[in-house]
Amino acid sequence: MKKIKIAVDIRDLHISKSGVNTYLVELCLEMNLGSETFDYHFFDTMLPVYTGKNIFLKACEHFSFFIWKQCTLPIKAALTGCKIVFCSDYFVPYFKIGFKTIPVFHDAFFWEFPSHYSSPWLWMFKLIGVSAARRSAFIVTVSKYSQMRISKLAEIEKEKIIPIYLAPKSIQLTQIESNLHVNQRFTNLYSKKYILHVGTLEKRKNIGTLIDAFKLLINSGDQETQLVLVGQNSNKVFNSDQSLMEKINADERLKNRIHITGYVDNSELFEFYKNARVYVLPSINEGFGLPILEAFQFKIPVLIANSSCLPEIAGNAALQFEPFDAYQLFQTIQSILLDPSKSNDLVQRGTERLSQFSWKNHLAELEQVFIKSLQSKK
Repeated sequence: MKKIKIAVDIRDLHISKSGVNTYLVELCLEMNLGSETFDYHFFDTMLPVYTGKNIFLKACEHFSFFIWKQCTLPIKAALTGCKIVFCSDYFVPYFKIGFKTIPVFHDAFFWEFPSHYSSPWLWMFKLIGVSAARRSAFIVTVSKYSQMRISKLAEIEKEKIIPIYLAPKSIQLTQIESNLHVNQRFTNLYSKKYILHVGTLEKRKNIGTLIDAFKLLINSGDQETQLVLVGQNSNKVFNSDQSLMEKINADERLKNRIHITGYVDNSELFEFYKNARVYVLPSINEGFGLPILEAFQFKIPVLIANSSCLPEIAGNAALQFEPFDAYQLFQTIQSILLDPSKSNDLVQRGTERLSQFSWKNHLAELEQVFIKSLQSKK
């Protein structure tokens, strides 16, 4: 049987360094293993992609992005004979040349946090991104929570938005460990006793509450535990949480025991996971919460805010706390650090929960969406 051609837009690999990047990389790896039904074609731009902060060049990048999505990509897909164009970055072609479109909306942040985005980008999303998505056969998202929020805020019927769970990075740990000699800048930190958070330093991450809880831990007499924040400032100017450094610099003890790493490569990231005593995700809003699964993968006890999709993804494998209650978070952290049996129980539950997530399953469910879209008359 002749395979159905699917166009996969991979231009976003030049831009994203967060969970959206992990999503596209891992999905492409799974697609490359082959499919009995579909023939995947990966399309990328030939032009350089600008990721800096210069206003003029950012405007040029927005224009280049528009031309790619609405002209170049659909023409390439049509000439190749693709029946579906799949885009993992919210935007699909508005006009379709003999194909159907499937976008991925990872969250509802464009509606929930409009002040975090520049006006031109927000305007482009609402005018073109949402309009094109409404014309698509289906929209894929990553959790039932995101499905509900997108449906409500974008006024799109819930049945058209299909939630498919993600999975953690699939890179072989042995390969990562063999490369550690290349990246030794954090060697002294790996050996310390530390609490870990991984993610872009954005306002919605609620890292200030984690810092307040850590300060309470210090005040309780803990003289050893460190706090490691792995991630860089948001590339969205309006979303970056600049107040964190002010909070840290205001207390000498925090300056000495809180470590902000900036962007790290996979070998460094995995080493941070491997040596952490506890992982904390205090976000007030997430589309999925991929670091939860990454922490499960490295057998770390996980603490999460009881907000957005986090309880949905973690299930009963994480301890929950009120997102703005620093004292409750402090008590929860302390209970894990002081009680090995409680920590071990969480690790066991995390391992069991992790078995329900895989990229193989994700692609299998995604391919069912492709089949349904081809059968749809819309």
